[in-house]
Amino acid sequence: MKIGIIGLGLIGGSMAIDLKRRGFADSLTGVEADSVNAAAAQKIGLVDRVVSIEECVRECELIVLAVPVGSAVRMLPEILDMFRAEENTVGVCRKTVLDVCSTKEQLAKTVHYHPMRTHYVATHPMAGTEYSGPWAAMSGLFDGRACIICDQEESAPSSVHLAEKLYGCLNMRMIYMNSAGHDVHTAYVSHISHITSFALALTVLDKEKNEKHIFDLASGGFSSTVRLAKSNADMWVPIFSQNRENLLKVIDTYMEKMSAFRAAIDGFDEDGIRTLIEDANRIKRIIR
Repeated sequence: MKIGIIGLGLIGGSMAIDLKRRGFADSLTGVEADSVNAAAAQKIGLVDRVVSIEECVRECELIVLAVPVGSAVRMLPEILDMFRAEENTVGVCRKTVLDVCSTKEQLAKTVHYHPMRTHYVATHPMAGTEYSGPWAAMSGLFDGRACIICDQEESAPSSVHLAEKLYGCLNMRMIYMNSAGHDVHTAYVSHISHITSFALALTVLDKEKNEKHIFDLASGGFSSTVRLAKSNADMWVPIFSQNRENLLKVIDTYMEKMSAFRAAIDGFDEDGIRTLIEDANRIKRIIR
């Protein structure tokens, strides 16, 4: 299996490590626009070679698009155009491309009518850290996590099967849903977490201007809550933009809950505060 990975950051690099170590990939070819990251990826040994996107698509059977979703929206149709050119030239194209982006509906719309649409599998491995770049890549990042496959009925069964085999090698469990549903769910379980972390960091940084010891007093609870604020803006700006409508609804609901806490605290309403906390404790049934 010759695999090409476009984007050699945390997700693409971590995939590369385990796909090679676990024998799924015979060779790994990388594409990386940032020259510093490209050199680092080769030095670290994430991929065998770093080449142009055209050479990668030409040589590889499976292409993993591991770039920010803003770039993926532009690049995915270009990759499918290359697939079509190969089919027109040699009469058949047996290649598959999958993406790993955190939003799906805009990507789905972009290639919905493309003649090579069935060669594309929309996937979202639900794993990551707040770090970025090839130096952040690690083995085992995906083990035991969920991978969402979207709109599988629009992809060729052989391409879906290949994607399932890849994520099976990474020890992930499969969940299937449509693109629109995916974006709603990720707005609630992932994207809002990052927004609240960014907002909390900004709040504390603003206060820290006058109180220099605030970070000396920070506990583990603060660190775990705010760690997502270290996430890369290049990744999250297009996610928030593309999932705008869902996120606005989630933010409105979140602000309602914050207002309820504020009102109870402002009114010395200890029973009200207790009710809010105990209602929130129900999350223990879902997350341990």
